[in-house]
Amino acid sequence: MRAPDTPPSRPLLHHLPRVAAIGAIAIVPLVPGIPDFWITLAGYIGLSSLVAIGLVLLTGVGGMTSFGQAAFVGFGAYTTAVLTKDFGLSPWLTLPASLATTGAMALLIGAVTVRLSGHFLPLGTIAWGIAFFYLFGNVEALGRFDGINGIPPLDVFGTPLIDARAVFYPIWIAVILAVILSENLLDSRMGRAIRALRDGRLAAESFGIDTARVKLVVFVYAALLAGLSGWLYAHVQRAVSPSPFGLNAGIEYLLMAVLGGAGHVLGGVLGAGIVTLLKDQLQDVLPKLIGADGSFETIVFGILMVVVLQVARDGLWPLVMRLLPKAPPKTVAAGVPLPARTMPERGSPLLAVVNARKQFGGLVAVNDVSFKVKAGEIVGLIGPNGAGKSTTFNLLTGVLPATTGEITLSGERIERSSARAIARRGVARTFQHVKLARQMTVLENVALGAHLRGRAGVVAAMLRLDRADETRLLGEATRQLDRVGLGAHLHKPATSLALGQQRVAEIARALCLDPQLLLLDEPAAGLRFAEKQQLGALLARLRDEGVSILLVEHDMDFVMKLTDHIVVLDFGKKIAEGPPAAVAADPAVLEAYLGGVE
Repeated sequence: MRAPDTPPSRPLLHHLPRVAAIGAIAIVPLVPGIPDFWITLAGYIGLSSLVAIGLVLLTGVGGMTSFGQAAFVGFGAYTTAVLTKDFGLSPWLTLPASLATTGAMALLIGAVTVRLSGHFLPLGTIAWGIAFFYLFGNVEALGRFDGINGIPPLDVFGTPLIDARAVFYPIWIAVILAVILSENLLDSRMGRAIRALRDGRLAAESFGIDTARVKLVVFVYAALLAGLSGWLYAHVQRAVSPSPFGLNAGIEYLLMAVLGGAGHVLGGVLGAGIVTLLKDQLQDVLPKLIGADGSFETIVFGILMVVVLQVARDGLWPLVMRLLPKAPPKTVAAGVPLPARTMPERGSPLLAVVNARKQFGGLVAVNDVSFKVKAGEIVGLIGPNGAGKSTTFNLLTGVLPATTGEITLSGERIERSSARAIARRGVARTFQHVKLARQMTVLENVALGAHLRGRAGVVAAMLRLDRADETRLLGEATRQLDRVGLGAHLHKPATSLALGQQRVAEIARALCLDPQLLLLDEPAAGLRFAEKQQLGALLARLRDEGVSILLVEHDMDFVMKLTDHIVVLDFGKKIAEGPPAAVAADPAVLEAYLGGVE
């Protein structure tokens, strides 16, 4: 293997930009001659950075667009304002309460919101963002639209932090911690699950990822960062009112994340700095140029958003990264191998499909199909285009429930089970149309297949207590990539591979699940002759190791030489079944293919 048995490491060069940035931030308030105004502005950049970092994970990485993060800032701010002003609590004691209130509201809102998809999700966040703005402005205990004044400042050992240079440090310590925790989270098993959300639920669920839970986790995490920002804001500003927590503020936070680079944690900080500085300067310059008062900076922000989406869709941070030294990829250790599944005895019943039927209204896609797969054999599922092969795969893997009929795996009914539950039973699959996460490397994509074989959670990931777990998962992914002949492509972007290689990478990802049944949907499509020979040899080895394989493939020569048994579908109905030689001579099969088998 490529490295000694140690956890994945980050080279020192990888840390240099962050170390330099932290050092620069620490000495800014100490530099003589910098006016307090700019120190104050830097503090507001830090407050916005916390919200923008959360949006990077939620929107840029997780693919869930939110216009309502300002409301969570409000929850954090109003909670500490009430507890300190009305109940006399110390600001530091109200921090857990502010985060708890924000987190509880995020759980309630997220339980409904994250289930929305498409344009309904951002519309939902706009709706509750507006609702909470008016809630803050109409509750008597919160001071209505006048808000709450006279909030006590933060203090350290009894010394109040009122000066701009004094409050600078708590703000930026929080930002630095948020950057570290967020990057640690993304560099983990849960982080890969978050990144997989952007490219669709189907593939993630097929490897046991609970996408609803993962969405809720990242939604609450982003809200907690916003709540932390609100808590700090209340004690820095020493007054709160609804205006900073409305929809306009939510749009600005989203602009920060998109402008800086919505897929990069430090991009959130960069975007917060650019937008905050621009807003301050434009508020002074534009009224003088136009000769009238108004929020003209909003127009500029709208134009800026359109321009960025046209010329730099990944934001500005990737442009900055080009100027920084490129760190070598982290090493991948061999690690202790993951426990292997005990395979069923060769020849024993494994999968049984009995009169499986799937109807979409009046269309019968799978028409009372029955067949079996025994342990340790390769079964071909063939038929012309539109025969119902992929729909059958979706029934077997829980993507679709069967309308009628029975599907059993090792004697247990699974026709109504979820994709996650079936994955836990050791059923892995590839897809007719390749489903690799575009923003992840080949290694990270393949490691998704081992998601169920890891145990480390969110908190362990953020504190980097998951390194032993990560070593095993990434080591397993590396072994499977070596096994399928892609060991030289570990750290390449998944989309840089040729189509045939991407299909092979999907097989490696499926093998990371340690399956007892492997469902391959056109794995040889796009492969050259030599690559098909290698794939055939790999599948034969898997069969010898006890893995059962159900194969959909249009290359009949490939299927006939490899399979032990063949099932033929046409218009959703089984028309033939038997050994390859018998199926190849079956008149019904020849008619369905119009001579294609020959």
